[in-house]
Amino acid sequence: MEPVASTSPVTNTKAEIQVLMRFFSQDAKIPLQVALPKFKEMREEKLTSVDQLANASVETLQDIFHDFRTVKRIISAAKQKTRKRTYSDCSSVSPAKRVKSGADDEQPTPAAIEHSLTLPSVEVDEEELKKVVMHTNRAPLILAFAVTMLKYTMPNQPLSSRLSLAQALVSANSRTKARSIGLEKGTTAEEDGWGFGQPKMKVMGREVIVMKRWGYDPSERTISLDAPKLESKETVKTELVENPAEDSQSNLLDDAHTQPKTQESIEVQTEPALWGLDLEAMRSSNGSSNSRVHEQAPLGLPIHTAESARSYLLKSFATVQTQEDDKTTPKKKSGAVIDAEKERNLALLLAALDLLYKSWAPVVTKEELDRRSWTWYVHVRPDVASGVAGWGGKGQVKISDILQFKRKG
Repeated sequence: MEPVASTSPVTNTKAEIQVLMRFFSQDAKIPLQVALPKFKEMREEKLTSVDQLANASVETLQDIFHDFRTVKRIISAAKQKTRKRTYSDCSSVSPAKRVKSGADDEQPTPAAIEHSLTLPSVEVDEEELKKVVMHTNRAPLILAFAVTMLKYTMPNQPLSSRLSLAQALVSANSRTKARSIGLEKGTTAEEDGWGFGQPKMKVMGREVIVMKRWGYDPSERTISLDAPKLESKETVKTELVENPAEDSQSNLLDDAHTQPKTQESIEVQTEPALWGLDLEAMRSSNGSSNSRVHEQAPLGLPIHTAESARSYLLKSFATVQTQEDDKTTPKKKSGAVIDAEKERNLALLLAALDLLYKSWAPVVTKEELDRRSWTWYVHVRPDVASGVAGWGGKGQVKISDILQFKRKG
């Protein structure tokens, strides 16, 4: 395989390698004889620091290490280490210095954040779309379905929220699958009470626990000194409800109207922007205790970041090589060419999904659109082996299979 293009900062320095070696041996408790042979693949996936490992998806690390327990240990250790470092950094700075540095730092506006998350798009004839076949595994396909569906079922949610909610669904499904095939034992974080008191949303028929992002206006292009501070990429500070209302999707709208709003914001925003909570990271960062989260009163709640979901989508849809392609293209492609192909494939997939949802959105309810989405996904997902052998397995996805569900007429 040819090296990744030099424009990507993925080359390990000696210092980076030493840091990773210490992390695997001391923090993650992974033998170096297991970890070291994987450094090349980690470099290709741009996982060259503990921070990047903390934000990596389960599926990406599964493709590298091929062992769910190892992957779980790596992510848990990385998130715990970055969280400790963040807390230590904040604690070691005096309040006066923190105020000064906050004023000096240039903070991205919500509009800039949303723009940075823009997914690739392409204009192509539907007949041409039907010819496209790509190679992927099931998790990113669920992610693509969910992100597109939420554009129609929750149109007021910004892209950052849709990506986070979709990743929360993927994570929950992965946990369920891992338990069903024996890769993971014990109760889930939600079953242990983590996230208690937070509202729930249904995404493709499955409930995910969410957190409201009060004060976040995705169209805002300036930062007011009096405006609420933007959420961080890793964790979001929040106050937990002492007397939580019933966890239901309808409460999101009810709670939204209890907050003071201008007449203009009431007309534009019928519900607050949301984050999908990462309950497993929450439990890992607080030890193995089964105490409910509202009794822990933590400083912040881990979320499924929009950036990691977007990154996972961009690198997950490979081109299927035909015999004709083998004759006309070099056997080895550069990393830049492969990345460009994957980005275009994602754009083609999203275009097909958009055609599907756009055809049904005017004639069925949002609840019905959510319900049908899982059925559509099941019919087009790649075929993989059953049980442990199929965990993380890849196969072909035909765009024509997606478009066959498009509403006729």
